[in-house]
Amino acid sequence: MTASAPAASSDSSPEQQHFSLVLGGPLFRFLCHVRLADHALGFLPRRIMAFSLLAWLPLLVLSAFERRLLGGAAVPFLMDVEVHVKFLLAVPLLLAAELTVHQRLRFIARQFLDRKLIPDNALSRFDAAIASVVRRRESAVAEALLIAFVYAVGISVIWRHYTSLDTATWYASSSAEGSKLSLAGIWYGYVSLPIFQFLLCRWYYRLFIWIAFLWKVSRIRLSLIPTHPDSTGGIGFLGNTIVAFMLLASAHGALLAGQIGERIFHLGALLTEFEIEGGIVLVFLLCMIVAPLLMFAPQLAAAKRAGRREYGTLAQHYVRSFDVKWLRGGAPAAESLLGSSDIQSLADLANSVALVQHMRIAPITRGAVLQLAGAMLVPMLPLALTVMPLAELVKALFKMLA
Repeated sequence: MTASAPAASSDSSPEQQHFSLVLGGPLFRFLCHVRLADHALGFLPRRIMAFSLLAWLPLLVLSAFERRLLGGAAVPFLMDVEVHVKFLLAVPLLLAAELTVHQRLRFIARQFLDRKLIPDNALSRFDAAIASVVRRRESAVAEALLIAFVYAVGISVIWRHYTSLDTATWYASSSAEGSKLSLAGIWYGYVSLPIFQFLLCRWYYRLFIWIAFLWKVSRIRLSLIPTHPDSTGGIGFLGNTIVAFMLLASAHGALLAGQIGERIFHLGALLTEFEIEGGIVLVFLLCMIVAPLLMFAPQLAAAKRAGRREYGTLAQHYVRSFDVKWLRGGAPAAESLLGSSDIQSLADLANSVALVQHMRIAPITRGAVLQLAGAMLVPMLPLALTVMPLAELVKALFKMLA
């Protein structure tokens, strides 16, 4: 049920006290140098403005210069739903998610120590897990590889062959020789899209770091308490990390909404044709954010089994003694059952046994999963207007809430 004596938390390192997935790397240091960020991830509005305008404003200017702002192509710039959603909604959400994740996860390492979950003999392994987070987060090689991946795969393969529209647009014109990028298209393909894809891929890298940390900690035999009120042996705080990634989920929902909207408005597609795509994105998010917490399931299940056995034995001893004392004539003549603390102790023991019986084998709550799914689906709600008029949609929502 429990491991050896847990470690004290008074000598925790600065990394343990201020755990962060986002405060590091060459880009972060550059942003701090140019006063677009600080070591508390301040200046968020300034950072959002800089990234969004760098990716979006030149496209507006160049499209106007090439007379493709409202016409001149089957899909002029101002009518391109996907590009506006991507740079004016998804990019800000990706940047804002950094602040949310940092604030909600920075005390995670400290929680393991304050709750005395890490045994003394495993403290060095715990420190090594945190050190690996810092090392990977600070890696210049990792960010360089992300940039290389964006240009080699994200632009040359994915965008050109799978996500670009098969029609004349503000960023490319079709001809017998193939598609030819406009000036706006050149900026879009070699500056704007790489910025967006780098921010997105860097988030996937951070999720990899987070999953690796959880894996290493889950390999430590934690000092779990089956009767802990959080119903997960004392690691219920890990379930709150799901909510920390809500803005990241919203960014994915916005991206999907932009892609679907583009095809609805310009290619005549229907919203109902994209149910599979929505399900795939949701499952992907659940696998990346929720599923890693299942790595603690074996320990929690073992703690629950041990708790049932040990607290069951304790309850058996107590109720047998209670039975002998109060029902078989074992109580002293001067002692009255009325007001006896034995009754309260029996009730307290019953509560402890009930806690063990209801202990969950994963630090995951239904509410947190629903919040994550809702955060992803919210940006897609406007697309429902392509299927149902606003008045009917509002009426349906009121019926659901009634």
